[in-house]
This record gives sequence, C-alpha cells and structure tokens, in this order.
Amino acid sequence: MTPQEESLLEHFEAWELPPDAIAWLLDLWRITQTLDDVVDRDEIAPEVAQKAIWSIFVTFPANPFYLANAAQLQPALATAVLKWEAASRAERLGFADAKSYMWRAAYYDVLLLVVLLCQGYDSAMAKAPAVMALYGESYDEYRAEFPNHG
Repeated sequence: MTPQEESLLEHFEAWELPPDAIAWLLDLWRITQTLDDVVDRDEIAPEVAQKAIWSIFVTFPANPFYLANAAQLQPALATAVLKWEAASRAERLGFADAKSYMWRAAYYDVLLLVVLLCQGYDSAMAKAPAVMALYGESYDEYRAEFPNHG
C-alpha cells in the first residue's frame, strides 16, 4: 500500500466507514492514480499495473458496497471522469489554472457521496471540511507542474 493509500485508509477508518466502502474507495483511488499515470506516460511498476487491473476487472465491480449503491455512485463517477478530462485538456492546452486544479479533486466529491450514503446527512455535513481537506496536492505544487500557465 502506498503512503497515500495508508493515509486515506487511516481517515476512512477514523470516520468509521464500512469495510466494503473503504475497499471500494481504495480501489477507486488505485485505479484513478494508475490510469492517470498511463495517460501522463509515467513509469508504472508491473505490480502496480497488475493491482490496478485486478481492481478494475474483479474487486471494484463486485464490491458489495458498490453493488448496493451503484445507482447513486455511477453518476458521481461519470462526473469525476468528465472533470478529470476537463482538467487534463486544460493542462495539455496550456490553460492550467485554479479551476483546473479543483477539477482534479473529483475523487473527494465521490468520497463525500460515500460518507453521505453510509452515514447520512448530519455526518456528511460534519465531515465535509475534513473530507475536502484530504486533497493532498497544494495549488503551488500544481502550478509548479505548469510554470508558464495559470
């Protein structure tokens, strides 16, 4: 498990999310990070690729939390993919800015929905600031990737 995954796991457990929801969220993280590396043409270790492939085809779609909540999760996933593409396109075209930086944080939108589905409105409202604060990349770090833009 990567340090990022370990940090996410610690937060998910502290928030008392159900084990199936935690497993699904970690699969989603692993999949998105690996596919982002593919698109960016970053080097991917074979074991990282194999774990992502297993997640994509086996554990992610068969996860009991996902199966029980697919009708709510699928539109959130679709929106996350669209936001990721919008950010990637802006970056490729030289228009990386504060808006494209926030579009990249769509994982945390899905996470908020998971908290809502698992624990209800009051808990999701209370945890929303902490959930959004998990976004680990600062705007300055993001801007450093695109020094002539934004």
